[in-house]
This record gives sequence, structure tokens and C-alpha cells, in this order.
Amino acid sequence: MTSSYQARSRDELAARVAQDIHNGAYVNLGIGMPTMVANHLPTGIEVILHSENGILGMGPAPAKGEEDYDLINAGKQPVTLLPGGAFFHHADSFAMMRGGHLDICVLGAFQVSAKGDLANWSTGEEGAIPAVGGAMDLAIGAKETWVMMSLLTRDGESKLVNELSYPVTGIECVKRVYTDLATFACSPEGFEVIDMVPGLSLEELSRLTGLSLKMATA
Repeated sequence: MTSSYQARSRDELAARVAQDIHNGAYVNLGIGMPTMVANHLPTGIEVILHSENGILGMGPAPAKGEEDYDLINAGKQPVTLLPGGAFFHHADSFAMMRGGHLDICVLGAFQVSAKGDLANWSTGEEGAIPAVGGAMDLAIGAKETWVMMSLLTRDGESKLVNELSYPVTGIECVKRVYTDLATFACSPEGFEVIDMVPGLSLEELSRLTGLSLKMATA
């Protein structure tokens, strides 16, 4: 039987991640696609966004024409500052990360292993981030590490794997993986599927990833 499903757009994926961020959370959004989560945070709750270049209390992206390039995040994108927001030294920012003061970090990835190992940097691939930056500190220091990425590479290979083949960022640090086709929890037994896009079956998802998957229990 042929499945009929539509992958989540980048905005839909960002909204799906934002849906799970709890009120009062201190959150770091990594370079790239994770920064889009800031534009989809639910109204009526307070989420304090942190950037490793020394900002606490970031708001959504500025409107076109209102960018201030003296106010940027770690990815050099212009951001806004909410009332009560603060600037501080880079070293203080990393102390927050390493000291376990962030509730959630959302990172992109090249690969996530069945054990929750993370690979999100490369030493040679064209267009890749050329150094690990603050990802190691975030992945290990945050109380929860979430990954946001497309499920498949441009060549159709799964980014969920049994063992990493890219340089390792962190060992057994990923708790959840949000992709354009499904949301996964990392567990000692491997990946568990939290949800899938409408029309996608668990059998088809297992075929795409090449992994033995099961649905997460409530």
C-alpha cells in the first residue's frame, strides 16, 4: 500500500517544537533552523531565550527594515530584545550553559544515534559549520537537548542512525528529535515515535530510517 503524506514545512516544524516548550523555560535556540522556533512560541506563556554570545531575553525576529545589526544572535542574525532583557560577557553566557541553568536547548544535527548521541558539526563537508562552537557545552549542559532537522539527507539517507559516522558533539544527550516527518523520543531501547505527519505509517517510517521503530507510550 502506498502512503500519502505531506512533510512539515520549516515553519510547521518550528511550531511543533515550540508547542512543547513549557512556561518559564530558559531556552537556547541553535544556529540555523532552530532560531525559527522563537517566532512560534505560544502567547500567554513566558519563555526566556538565551544566546551564547551574551543575551538573555531575546524576542522574535525583527520586522523587515527594523533590523539592528548591533543586536544579533550567535548565528549573526538580527534579533529583538524583550523588556527586561540583558547583555553580558561571552564567558558569563558559557557559565550559564555549562552550569546547568538552561532548561532546553534546540540544536540542528547531521545525525542522531539510537542512544541519543549527537553529531552536528563537520571538519570538511562543504557548507557545514566548520567548528563545534558552543554546541558541546549546550548539548551536555542543558537539562534537555532537543534536535530539530529534516529526517533525510538530500540523498535520501536517514539522519537517525544506529551509530554516528560524523564527529561526535555529545554522548547520550539527546532527549527528543523533531523532524519534518515525525517526532521521536530517545530511549535506552532506541527511538520511539511520538507523532507522525498524517498519512505516514509506522511501517513506512521504519523503512525510511532503516531502523526498527515503535510508538512511544503515553
